[in-house]
Amino acid sequence: MRRIVLVLALIASVLAIPTTANAATGQLLRNDTGLYPRAIRLEHSGAANGRILASVVTFVGNADGIGAIYESTDSGKSFRQVGTIADPQASAGRGLCCATLFELPRAIGGLPAGTLLWAASVGQSARPMALRIWKSNDVGRTWSYLSNCATTTSTKGLWEPEFSVAADGHLVCHYSDETDPAHSQKLMEVRSTDGVTWTDPTATVSSPAFGHRPGMPIVRRLPGGTYVMSYEICGLGGQYDCAAYTRRSKDGWHWGAASDLGSRVRTVDGKYFTHAPTIALAPNGKLLLIGQILQNADGSVAADNGRAIFANVGTANGDWYELPAPVAVNNPYNNYCPNYSSPLVVSPDGTSVLELATDYDGPACKTYFATGPIGKRGRPS
Repeated sequence: MRRIVLVLALIASVLAIPTTANAATGQLLRNDTGLYPRAIRLEHSGAANGRILASVVTFVGNADGIGAIYESTDSGKSFRQVGTIADPQASAGRGLCCATLFELPRAIGGLPAGTLLWAASVGQSARPMALRIWKSNDVGRTWSYLSNCATTTSTKGLWEPEFSVAADGHLVCHYSDETDPAHSQKLMEVRSTDGVTWTDPTATVSSPAFGHRPGMPIVRRLPGGTYVMSYEICGLGGQYDCAAYTRRSKDGWHWGAASDLGSRVRTVDGKYFTHAPTIALAPNGKLLLIGQILQNADGSVAADNGRAIFANVGTANGDWYELPAPVAVNNPYNNYCPNYSSPLVVSPDGTSVLELATDYDGPACKTYFATGPIGKRGRPS
């Protein structure tokens, strides 16, 4: 994956005059830089349940990285900004990357159910780095610093934090870790009983080959109680470099041997995604997955690259099938912007899906959103 570290380029994108020649279909979330979008539907926030919250990374002033929080009260038809996270450690061009957004499904220590967590990689341009967590108890309007789930004293990176709650009630922080000298990169998890103190650092995917780089983990709990993780593995070489993989856990903490690379995601005719996969769960247990680049069985770029998502009946095993993507991105390629780590949010009745996807509008990387039917195209395994 390509990290977002070019501060001058980002400043230029903030100041760019917008054009629409190559922009994705869909509505603009904000009319300037919006990177690495995330979106969730609130389910544990009382009167706010049903609202959709979204976040993007953007930049202001002297390349200060900030998190911009948006809300939709009409099922994703429109969004308005309701909050801002301005971490002082991400100011003055220090770097802010790959933020996540999560709603606690249950109380964790003194954090009640419905607490919102936002976390990001901070400091890539001024090492060392940390995965810094902020919390909100007013539906994203105001935020306060909570803790770091990982910190390094080295010059290596910590990337892409994501949260889940394990079967035993622990809050789990998943992330990509470059700090082990025996591995170019591996996937890690730590856990907490209060969101403040993090313990038991454990590798979840750690290839025996030094050059392999598993990254971008996302975890969802299936209706039967098992957990599925999606991720990419770069450094493989060949046509499957940075392909999307999944693996499962019975309890959301134990994932089997870390040396097991998992199962590559593919359709019955051999199509697969490379780079920046995300995964979403429908109420009926169906899984949806999207990656940056759609490729054919022979490794060539598919004709519907940037216009497809995959679906699976919920086991994350066997063959997936293809559905049209709500946001059409024009021929995405290996770059931090077009169709990079696009989140999906399924409607409560399981019939439609909201997608947020980034694409260039001139030199600026912006976030677009749209909703489309899930339908029944394809044949589930």
